[in-house]
Amino acid sequence: MPSLLAVSELNKRFGGLVATSNLSLDVQPGETHALIGPNGAGKTTLIAQLQGELRPDSGAISFNGADITHEPPHRRARLGIARSFQITSVFPEFTALANVALAAQAREPHGFRFWKEAANDPALTAPALDALKTIGLDNRASVIAQDLSHGERRQLELAMALAMKPKLLLLDEPMAGMGRQDGQRMTRILANLKSSYAILIVEHDMDAVFALADRVSVLVAGAVIASGTADTIRADPLVKAAYLGHRG
Repeated sequence: MPSLLAVSELNKRFGGLVATSNLSLDVQPGETHALIGPNGAGKTTLIAQLQGELRPDSGAISFNGADITHEPPHRRARLGIARSFQITSVFPEFTALANVALAAQAREPHGFRFWKEAANDPALTAPALDALKTIGLDNRASVIAQDLSHGERRQLELAMALAMKPKLLLLDEPMAGMGRQDGQRMTRILANLKSSYAILIVEHDMDAVFALADRVSVLVAGAVIASGTADTIRADPLVKAAYLGHRG
């Protein structure tokens, strides 16, 4: 089966710092592929290159059979790549519904409209409400985002990504800052999305990673040192030494 996302020999440097080193990986249609590794391994830098925020120094990125290495973020979004961020990125003064409606609008080919216009356009609010229902936040649609709990804001950001009708979700630590209960809720939400979306997830919560991932790749110093099923990664001595440690 052709890969949905294919990354080939990607390299990125910041001065003398090697952030991405000859990195190759792929995501299959319908697959949840987890990317793990210690802090500073280059995970967020890789996600930024896949989304188009950063340009690689060399290498290639293919999505759905097309070379997108030099495509800007908005073009990638319209092709079907949606990203959530490590730090929650929402409009705090807008309602949950308005936030998701704006995300739905961003996928459309016409120019940007004022948020009040987007928040009252049924063509945008209907899919926005569907996205909120999908992640279990529809009963909070009219709540101002800054009044949501941290866990709810993380759910809201995921709903914003879903409203863009993606083929691939790039999730950068969706459980960052969450307590155990919120983390378990997010794990259940993501498990329910597995049948509908391909997902590339960066996450430090190993319980969530091993519960969700069809495949796990381990990134150390910008390079993939191992890739395989959760059981394979758990048992890999190199991975244990480099990252999992006593958690292996």
